[in-house]
Amino acid sequence: MDNSDLEGLKTATVIDARWLPCPGPLLKAKQAMPHVKPGEVMEIRSHDPGARRDISAWAAKVGHEFLGFLCSEGCDRIFVMKRTS
Repeated sequence: MDNSDLEGLKTATVIDARWLPCPGPLLKAKQAMPHVKPGEVMEIRSHDPGARRDISAWAAKVGHEFLGFLCSEGCDRIFVMKRTS
């Protein structure tokens, strides 16, 4: 997806993990994912520079789809679509 697609993406939930150090954003994403339905998108907001890499690797490992990220509002906005239940 390109940035314009991500900007208009409808998200089922937004996880505010700003200012949490590693592995905080990843842990918050893992805790929230059971509440997201397959096909829905979760957005994780983070200032942690490693969160993009960590969340992308986790998503691939467990069968979700890492859609990409945007840098806006002073943080990264990371998007993951739930593919499994």
